[in-house]
Amino acid sequence: MRPVSAGPGSPAASPDTRRLFLALWPGVAARRALATQAGAWAWPAGARLVEPARLHATLHFIGPVPTARLDEVAAGLAVPLEPAWVAFNRADVWPGPAVAVLEAEQVPTALDALHQRLAQALRGLGLPVEPRPWRAHVTLARHARGAVAPAAPTPVRWRVSGYRLVESVPGPGGGYRTVRDYRNAAAGA
Repeated sequence: MRPVSAGPGSPAASPDTRRLFLALWPGVAARRALATQAGAWAWPAGARLVEPARLHATLHFIGPVPTARLDEVAAGLAVPLEPAWVAFNRADVWPGPAVAVLEAEQVPTALDALHQRLAQALRGLGLPVEPRPWRAHVTLARHARGAVAPAAPTPVRWRVSGYRLVESVPGPGGGYRTVRDYRNAAAGA
């Protein structure tokens, strides 16, 4: 099982663009709990576990954005957030590229409102918004067809009081780079 160095496959950013997404990032305790949950699965050969430092719940995948617009986009995505607790408590393997996830069975109203505010902000900036309904989840592994989740996964809870604008950095040594941390956004955008 190889750790995953970046997000799902889609066009890489060129030198003049940055590949961006918005995400909820767990604190240290939640990240440890997520890694413990990943360790409780039975993984098939070839499964690629997400490195613990990169575990997150994507709010919106944005895609390539011109580097010249980075400051404008970062400022335009500052929206209010009411802090909330979220529990990722349902283990599943989604079809297609076969990703193993922990999903939140119930999304708190505050997080659903955040997702909607960010969608509105993205549209206002002329950026794409995924048309499918948002499913709050943390990807534990990719290429996970045949993975077996624990019979009764322990819910992983964390208090969300902010979100991040993140860049997927392509190439060797790539990964994720936080562009802007909207921590404690409830205090004002």
